Amino acid sequence: MAQKDQLGTILEPRETKIKPPPLYKVLVLNDDFTPMEFVVVVLQKFFDMNRERATQIMLKVHREGMGVCGVFPKDIAATKVDLVVSFARRHQHPLQCVMEET
Repeated sequence: MAQKDQLGTILEPRETKIKPPPLYKVLVLNDDFTPMEFVVVVLQKFFDMNRERATQIMLKVHREGMGVCGVFPKDIAATKVDLVVSFARRHQHPLQCVMEET
């Protein structure tokens, strides 16, 4: 709100609540054709995982049908999905990578 005084209008600060942007999970989906070793390479290359962590995620994908590779802002998540899918296609694998809002 503004108040009047002798010199003019004085503005009072107002608290505004800004909500942080939504985050997105990037998921790798299981299929019957992509080699497990290729999935490990993808996780290491695009999600900066060490071999042990990448293997754990790959096994989760294999057993449960999907695994979370990371949580990112929308632009980064979309870029990672595109990079993974393009890389898989270049190597002739049907690996699917998707994102969903957390």
